[in-house]
Amino acid sequence: MQLNTVKQNISQSETLPADFYSNTKLWEAIKEKVFAPSWQYLGDQQQFFGGQETIYPITLLDKYLDEPLLLTKDTEGQLHCLSNVCTHRGFLLAQHPAKDRKITCGYHGRRFNLEGKMEFMPEFKDAENFPRPCDHLHELPLKRWRQFLFTSLEPKIDWDEITGELDRRLSFLPLEHFRYAPAYSTEYMVHAHWALYCDNYLEGFHIPFVHHQLNQMLDYGAYDTEVFPNMNLQIGYSSVEGEHFDLPPEHPDYGKKITAFYYWIYPNLMLNFYPWGLSINVVRPLNPSLSRISFITYLYDEKKFLEMDAAALTDKVEREDEFVVEGVQKGLRSRFYKTGRFSPRREKGVHHFHSLLQQALS
Repeated sequence: MQLNTVKQNISQSETLPADFYSNTKLWEAIKEKVFAPSWQYLGDQQQFFGGQETIYPITLLDKYLDEPLLLTKDTEGQLHCLSNVCTHRGFLLAQHPAKDRKITCGYHGRRFNLEGKMEFMPEFKDAENFPRPCDHLHELPLKRWRQFLFTSLEPKIDWDEITGELDRRLSFLPLEHFRYAPAYSTEYMVHAHWALYCDNYLEGFHIPFVHHQLNQMLDYGAYDTEVFPNMNLQIGYSSVEGEHFDLPPEHPDYGKKITAFYYWIYPNLMLNFYPWGLSINVVRPLNPSLSRISFITYLYDEKKFLEMDAAALTDKVEREDEFVVEGVQKGLRSRFYKTGRFSPRREKGVHHFHSLLQQALS
């Protein structure tokens, strides 16, 4: 399937075609051309190594990329992201988080150190040209922004460019004091293609029509979108006195009543910063008509979080988003819909996303 509907000039451009969201060949191609080269959120460093653990197995995008990985903390305290697959016969090395000095395969006893180097293998004295470099565990890049860890299977996106923009806007926030709040974290199953969920997130155009309560809190006329190479930022301005950030004089937005910084990082991560803390949203593809959305909450000002009834509002907005996204999923099956057009003022973020997808898949 050739993608060519998205033009550089948003005023002339059409959206991705309807069958983009149902084409099975594209669904498979997206794994390797969109998700494998991108930076994927793993979690909070404290979540993995806040105790005595030295190894922590995870699966990168379970049910989609399905890549078994192993986070380790070596004797020097350095963190590593390794393949969790034994280089002998492909057995999964670690099944559970543990405190171990070595990584030992439970199938045939091959042993690795916490940096992934193979150190011992029984019954291999007669093997020639052994060990080879490929007998060590593959190590993936492991990046950290503040306390949050990221990796990529085949990185092709400039990590420093992403974090540089985050720091430019968010350095005033003491993120190290943000506290993970499992009681306010949850997951939603959305019966729609993962990209449709991102499409909806990337524009505030629908807010007056779909989110009536949220619209009363935001100054819709001032709502703005800024586009960067592999991310974008939506800025929500408060229409309610007191519900906005206290920005320092050196901040690029000083003097503005900003109530939310909504960052989207290509292709499936949202970092939503509010005066009360942070909501991380990870969009996880399951199949072309089903996605799992993780809402991970960090509190900085719990009193403000409760006063704003943020948990209830977040859930309400999510349910409203699900309604429209699932409605689009059904509507795209129509034989009468092929592509749409973009609002040049209100849908810069969606146009940017569609442009990146078309470029990656062309």
